[in-house]
Amino acid sequence: MYAKPFTVDGFLSAIPAPGTSPGTARFELISSPTDDPSDDTVVSCTTDDPRIADALLTEIQPGDLLHVTGFLISPGTLTEPRLAVDALEVLATAPARALREMVLDRYGDYVVVFDADTDAVPVFTALGQWVGLADNPDAIATLIDIHERVNGGDA
Repeated sequence: MYAKPFTVDGFLSAIPAPGTSPGTARFELISSPTDDPSDDTVVSCTTDDPRIADALLTEIQPGDLLHVTGFLISPGTLTEPRLAVDALEVLATAPARALREMVLDRYGDYVVVFDADTDAVPVFTALGQWVGLADNPDAIATLIDIHERVNGGDA
């Protein structure tokens, strides 16, 4: 295993995910040295800095341009290297996206997303954990009941 100092600018590709322990986060950046999409590189990143993790999980949005510094770590196996981030700066925020025909609604400790283009309804806990996809709005309560039975009622 080796660690090499590394700095990269890139766009946040998706919503960051909580890491494996409190105060950590995982995310991916798309770094593009040219305007040609074939030159894009996806950089897998992690951080164990609670301040950075909190910012990633609560403030920073997909599409934001970030400048990150840390150590490129290779685990010594065939899995891909990752960047352990210890400094992060937002260079530019993504344009605000309009929900247009989408509506977020709250069901107690759960959040659902109604989309006018489909009957299927994604269901998440209020903390962002994926619960499932209800086939239609009438199936939301059943999906939540199943999730609570399997997970002991804690969303």
